Amino acid sequence: MKNQKHISIRIDEDILKKFHYVSKYNGRSASGQIMYLINQCIRDFEKEQGKIELDETKEMG
Repeated sequence: MKNQKHISIRIDEDILKKFHYVSKYNGRSASGQIMYLINQCIRDFEKEQGKIELDETKEMG
């Protein structure tokens, strides 16, 4: 787990409650649902744009 990073976001309370509802419906924790969505976003991007090659000297952000 040493490679795992932490991020935080600001979110409207009603949106957060709905997100927790969706997460539970999908059988995931909120964190698990976020990771699923992030990975899906990356898969979709790479399908359209090609594999993202990580180069520590050229990382965006």
